[in-house]
Amino acid sequence: MNPDRASHPPGRPPGPLWLRLLARLPLPLWRLLGALLGALLYLLARRRRHIARRNLELCFPEATPAQRQLWLRQTFRHFGQSALDRVWLWHASPACIRQRVQLVDPAQALQLRGPVVFFAPHLSGLDACWTRITLEVERPWITVYSPQKRPWMERWVNQGRARFGAPLLHSRRENIRPVLRGLHQGAALMLLPDMDLGPQNAVFVPFFGVPAATVTALSRYASAAQAPVVSLFCRMTASGYCLEVSPPWPDFPSGDDSADAQRMNAALEQAVRISPGQYHWLHRRFKSRPEGEQGLY
Repeated sequence: MNPDRASHPPGRPPGPLWLRLLARLPLPLWRLLGALLGALLYLLARRRRHIARRNLELCFPEATPAQRQLWLRQTFRHFGQSALDRVWLWHASPACIRQRVQLVDPAQALQLRGPVVFFAPHLSGLDACWTRITLEVERPWITVYSPQKRPWMERWVNQGRARFGAPLLHSRRENIRPVLRGLHQGAALMLLPDMDLGPQNAVFVPFFGVPAATVTALSRYASAAQAPVVSLFCRMTASGYCLEVSPPWPDFPSGDDSADAQRMNAALEQAVRISPGQYHWLHRRFKSRPEGEQGLY
């Protein structure tokens, strides 16, 4: 792959001058500013604070209140830091991104040809993950995203995520036919199926021992395209991020949606336990309940 070609795709420059200048700030300064933003959100976002605290209580009942409080504060801090890190991820040089986002791919799974479905849960390095892989691997990429509420944010986020290559950014509110067509044509799909999107197209399987409405998209897309599934776990580090790429999952999908969803949740649990404060606990992961059960929030 030609790095210069990937870093400056036709018609898609790396952003306005003022953002490129901001992107040159040293990483420790970005992390300090992000920590301050996270502390402010912790104080002001009362509802999100309650949701995150409740999620941690449900998922880690064995932890002490002091430990869960530490993870709660870390959740907000990492959220603020990852939000501001988008400036250099989307507007710094490709060399800067390669230096700060370490890529660990022992099985060379990113080099698989043909359709591949990548499981990328909501760890703190989600945007770093997408930026690094689309910079590194020149091939058709697809991802499914939740639209932003503010138009200016929607434009900036989509422009940033489309910086390298020519990916298909598909809103989850749209018909899935373009995603399936892209997979059948050999594209790679980065999927984020670890949110509670309601009981439709979902099964209730345990997540940290609590029944959670878990979408079956991972196995459905993999089955439809006869594609292997690979995990992308990207965590924040002192020097930037570390993106770990797993080998293809053996014997997946199995043909049993519930078993596949439970296997996905188990893989996510294992990743979250490494650094609980880097998961996106701000989302109501258990808002949907099995019939007859009371709400948990």
